[in-house]
Amino acid sequence: MKQVCHKIMSLVMAFVVLFSTMSFTISMHYCGDTLVETVVFKKVKGCGMEMQNPSKGCSMMKKNCCDDKQLVVDGQDELQLSFDKLTFEQQQFIASFIHTYTDLFEEYNEDINSFREYKPPLVVRQIYKLDETYLI
Repeated sequence: MKQVCHKIMSLVMAFVVLFSTMSFTISMHYCGDTLVETVVFKKVKGCGMEMQNPSKGCSMMKKNCCDDKQLVVDGQDELQLSFDKLTFEQQQFIASFIHTYTDLFEEYNEDINSFREYKPPLVVRQIYKLDETYLI
């Protein structure tokens, strides 16, 4: 049980480190004020209503109704790879966390029953005869 919990926790911690350091881009395509398409890791294709490049002789330009926006989510770059620069509070937290975590999975092998020390009460009267309840 303890090994399974350690494997699960190490897998979860690996995913946390992976997703906290990963950066990605969300591309959005708007037609007017309406969001038409949202894509992660790629460039949006669009809705097909984008204006073509005007010819060289045309001097009049029409405003395009479509708009592309990108949201860039940067990952964390300041990872601390060495533990020799920890403050006293951080060392104290790590020590207390490890101590409580190891005591959390401590198993007791002996069967603890508190009723073994007590004797059962003596039967003075038969209760089923007093209550007149008989098993048929």
